[in-house]
Amino acid sequence: MKKIIIALLVSNLVLFAYAKGPGHQRTNIKDHPRVNEVNKREDKQEKRINKEVKEGEITKAQAKQDRNNLSTINQEKKDMRKADNGHLTKADQKSLNQQLNQNSKEIGK
Repeated sequence: MKKIIIALLVSNLVLFAYAKGPGHQRTNIKDHPRVNEVNKREDKQEKRINKEVKEGEITKAQAKQDRNNLSTINQEKKDMRKADNGHLTKADQKSLNQQLNQNSKEIGK
């Protein structure tokens, strides 16, 4: 019984260690280049937000708004992928990139 409990605890710890947080969908498969490209842009924007907060260039309130924008874009990406068997169409990618461009302009304002 102890071995089962320990195995369950270890497996839960491993799952939590690899969890990315709410709403993050990550795919690193060659068959999903559009998804990977959008994911990389989201990651870069998140890093920019963290860097600018750390350096005092933006307030925590502005960072929260920028992260909320990223979360909204990420949710839209999830919905688009769900509609196309895990893939993004060219039109989906274009729409997401336009939103990410706008969000990028807002970061640091």
